[in-house]
Amino acid sequence: MSLFYQLGIRFYFLVAQIAALFNEKARLFTNGQKVIFETIEKRLNRQQPVIWIHCASLGEFEQGRPLIEKIKQQYPNYQVVLTFYSPSGYEIRKNYKLADCICYLPADTPKKARRFIDLIHPEKAFFIKYEYWYNYFRILKQKDIPIYMVSAIFRENQLFFSKGFRGQWYRKILQNVEHFFVQNDQSGLLLSQIGLNNFTVNGDTRFDRVAEIASNSKDLPRIEQFKAGQRLIVAGSSWPPDEGLLIDFLKQNTDVKIIFAPHEVNENNILRLQKQIPMEAAIYSLTEGQDLSYYRVLIIDRIGILSSIYGYADIAYVGGGFGVGIHNTLEAAIYKIPVVFGPNYQKFQEARGLEDSGVAFPIENSAVLNNTLNRLLEEEKTRRDIATKCEKFMAKNLGATQQVLTKVFNIS
Repeated sequence: MSLFYQLGIRFYFLVAQIAALFNEKARLFTNGQKVIFETIEKRLNRQQPVIWIHCASLGEFEQGRPLIEKIKQQYPNYQVVLTFYSPSGYEIRKNYKLADCICYLPADTPKKARRFIDLIHPEKAFFIKYEYWYNYFRILKQKDIPIYMVSAIFRENQLFFSKGFRGQWYRKILQNVEHFFVQNDQSGLLLSQIGLNNFTVNGDTRFDRVAEIASNSKDLPRIEQFKAGQRLIVAGSSWPPDEGLLIDFLKQNTDVKIIFAPHEVNENNILRLQKQIPMEAAIYSLTEGQDLSYYRVLIIDRIGILSSIYGYADIAYVGGGFGVGIHNTLEAAIYKIPVVFGPNYQKFQEARGLEDSGVAFPIENSAVLNNTLNRLLEEEKTRRDIATKCEKFMAKNLGATQQVLTKVFNIS
């Protein structure tokens, strides 16, 4: 099985090199792979201990970020090596100031994995949510470097829990982990069923992250001027299917405003969305000095302010639910507002928790969306009740990051 794994890794990187000839994301990935070891040589101080934190992409970084910040605050002598697998994580966070060295994760071949681990020589390794690399885990275990899985989540249909030889092989990877910090009881139960009881159910570190973001939210005068005291829906990380439904709703409801913050903020996508809207829509970066109060639609064409924009919303619509999956619902829920999203949300623990708490509302089509939004907009008492439920839900789930540090560093 390990032979097939090694061949698969090499084949993947070969395909990436070919794809880099005509695909920008693949090109960023392959170019980033070329400078990993040079970057480490330049950035790390050999006299200081290292903690390695790996995040597959941007979403996992948001889960790992509270951990990095607390490590830097409580254990400033440690250097942090932050690795990404995806360009969408690395390119956006490659200048993150609290990490001493940021790079791509080298291919999981025996030679590169060993070279990487020998070069950074971490005292501890944290993997956020998932990504279980055979060679990295095996070599870390051989060198007695503990591996911690943070905000991990498991599902019954994963290969770790399948029968037969393949399942056994994948379970061996998990056996290299020192401790699992899992998001829910089901994940703990699945681990215990395969003989792994070295876990703690402590939730999701993203709760700590969004609470920190909300406490430092920015005042946005242009957003306040745009809202002008009217009811406001903020569509965060929206995709075309989400936008189509909301535009239809907007046509039928003249007393509500919408802010679109598309997942893709490149010029072509912004112009596509603007043309699709059957009324004049303002683009955020072009509105300096304008009176925005008479617009009904505002399109955000920059990153980094969505979390603060949610603070002005009466209702949040979180995009992605008609595609591979919804984006960050907690980022909106922290502001104690109703959260609406599409049907593909079942694999997101936090979204299911919000729904069970009565503060999130999945929708399947235009009719359900219209009924849901109309009810939430019209029933002020319902929104007040949701605000109370949101506050309780968020408070109950805070503190996962400190629990990780308490366990890992043996804090009494």
